[in-house]
Amino acid sequence: MRRIVLLGATGYTGTRTAHAMVAAGLTPVLAGRNASRLRILSAQTGGLETDIVDVVDAARLGEAIRPGDVVVDTAGPFSELGGPVVRAVIDAGAVYLDSTGESPYIRDVFERYGARAERTGAALVPAFGHDWLPGNLTGALALRAAAGATREASAVQIGYFLDGDARGGASRGTVRSIAGMALAPGYRFSDGALREETAGVRRRDFEVDGRARTAISIGGSEQFGLPRYAPQLAQVDVFLGWLGGASAVASTAAPLLGAAARVPGAGRLAGRLGSLVADRVPEAPDAEKLGAISTVVVAEVFDRWGTRLAQSRIDGPEPYAMTAALLARGAAAAAQGGITSVGALGPVDAFGLDGLVRIAEASGIRIS
Repeated sequence: MRRIVLLGATGYTGTRTAHAMVAAGLTPVLAGRNASRLRILSAQTGGLETDIVDVVDAARLGEAIRPGDVVVDTAGPFSELGGPVVRAVIDAGAVYLDSTGESPYIRDVFERYGARAERTGAALVPAFGHDWLPGNLTGALALRAAAGATREASAVQIGYFLDGDARGGASRGTVRSIAGMALAPGYRFSDGALREETAGVRRRDFEVDGRARTAISIGGSEQFGLPRYAPQLAQVDVFLGWLGGASAVASTAAPLLGAAARVPGAGRLAGRLGSLVADRVPEAPDAEKLGAISTVVVAEVFDRWGTRLAQSRIDGPEPYAMTAALLARGAAAAAQGGITSVGALGPVDAFGLDGLVRIAEASGIRIS
């Protein structure tokens, strides 16, 4: 079995992932900057090995990551901190999974690092958590269900929703990541190609449990992964419905944010303001509120004339529990040789659809 290295282990997501890995029977190396917090976490998880690693220290990363390792990165914001880790993984020919939900970073992994990873035999699987694995899974399952239709599938539309009150349910790291990508260029997959688009400019309603729920457009990893699974696809759309009734307001404001993003220096200013906001957020979300939240992700497949051919749905726990469980089960599968492809990969590319179903079900996700 390959060695597993958990980077950012003492952060909120990292700590939850460490406990999920131990529950899955794994013995990862706990890696992070804070030696005292690593010692505490090691004691809580049965005396796991620790390694002091700063993810922006390229030389130290080169020492910490060995050829063939499975590296699970939970240290964000990834647009600031992820690049050195990915480069170290590529140099080592290792396997990489992360917890990012940041669209610009996902695009960077696929477009900037994919070819380099292919040359060294590395496998890069970004966004292997609540953002955006469920959409890849539901989309691929709906495409499989549509395979027997008389008309060919041409478009996939995916909607993410949370049941329960999500206020107070975000960690400091999540808030910082959201702020960092607020004015970053977005994208969609349309007419068979990836195209620039400001996040939130489009919205649509999905029927969930008998009622219409509004969601706004966003870039995920589905726009990269699903066209590989079904090359005939002309359109892949991902919509985020976490804002509930505020989705319409956010969609109206999106063009203004797109215009602001073109102002020189706006991105840096937004990042600084976001950090100030994040510093006022507790490092860990309210546990009681989190426990009352659950996840619903739906996917619908259409032909070129807009006729719906199939649909799929998953139900699962709150986002952090889902992310920790998916990273743990994904790392276990990767450590046992479950990834045979190289380069930048979507979740279905990496494990195959049936393998991904097994990982999801072992992570507490219910598929319908």
